[in-house]
Amino acid sequence: MTLATPNQTAAQAQDRPELQQILDDIVASGITGITLRVRDERGDWTGAAGRAELGSDALPPIDGHVRVGSNTKTFTAALALRLVEEGRLDLDASAAGYLRGFDLDPRITVRMLLQHTSGVFNFTGEFYPDGTVVAGIPSTISGKEWVDSRFTRYAPEELVRLALSKPGRFEPGTDWSYSNTNYVIVRLIVEKVTGRPIAEEMDRAIFTPLGLRDTAQPTYETAIAEPHPHAYYRYDDDGVERTVDVSEHNPSWISSGGDMISTSQDLQTFLTSLVTGRLLPAQLLTEMRTTTPTPIPGMEYGLGVFVQDLGEHGTVITHNGGAAGYAALVYCTPDGRRSMTATLNYIDDAALTLAVPFQQGSQRLVDAVFRTAPAVTA
Repeated sequence: MTLATPNQTAAQAQDRPELQQILDDIVASGITGITLRVRDERGDWTGAAGRAELGSDALPPIDGHVRVGSNTKTFTAALALRLVEEGRLDLDASAAGYLRGFDLDPRITVRMLLQHTSGVFNFTGEFYPDGTVVAGIPSTISGKEWVDSRFTRYAPEELVRLALSKPGRFEPGTDWSYSNTNYVIVRLIVEKVTGRPIAEEMDRAIFTPLGLRDTAQPTYETAIAEPHPHAYYRYDDDGVERTVDVSEHNPSWISSGGDMISTSQDLQTFLTSLVTGRLLPAQLLTEMRTTTPTPIPGMEYGLGVFVQDLGEHGTVITHNGGAAGYAALVYCTPDGRRSMTATLNYIDDAALTLAVPFQQGSQRLVDAVFRTAPAVTA
């Protein structure tokens, strides 16, 4: 099988009207803009729909920079595993041994943090099956409160201490629950064992080896590099509906749970390199892909990655993410031969109005790219 080279344009590769139609439908559902990058046996294809900015007719830029949200976790897990390879970290060692002074439960291992089986409270808030909600830090409160506090600077230690002041969700290692706190603790461990800021370690171990020139871990920086589409937040201000541009904000409120910025090209390079062994030796790649069940149908979680079961069509490695009006989708077959990355910009709000259209659109793209059945129609 011969694949198109990465610098081919959509016109040079094969026309994919079924993919363009899905992008157009996603925009029609309320998403402001979306770009898509696909690589498979038919070649490389890129497409876009919608607008880069409200009030403009310009399409969102292919390979525009977006905040990739929880895709950050896959990068963080890969970095941790690189440190395991270098002998500076042990997956099954107690996290408390690396990070003293936080009163971490000594039963919690590095592996549990990476796999969300630690039980540690999620500092962005916990949602329990009985409907109980326990709020997290002020910057994760929705509405006007979030808008007003979006430039607040949080130290990662502050986030972790807040989380550890709350009761754990379950005994370590006995269940699974997604918690951003796990990955902020991993960040602190990385910085402790290396003596360097995580952004520098990420550049040394991942960005530079893979040539990811358009990916950054800003930690506290509020700006986002050009070109980029614009992200928005809609809220009620004493009975008046307002929509503000939130492309720039301080990402320290999510820290290593989701603070990174990237492009669809860099995300494709990263994930395909990861699954094909360019970053990790086979043994550690196996550790990363060893999963535990989650409450999400068809999904299991490894170390920083979801493994999605597509039935007769096999599995895909994935970890999508969103952050205040931006989102990124990443999917790849385990052999790296077929991949899909997408970037989105939209108007976020407290009611999560676009959550259902987002999920439906994502599923249509997965069906079209990774299932051999005909693409889903509207």
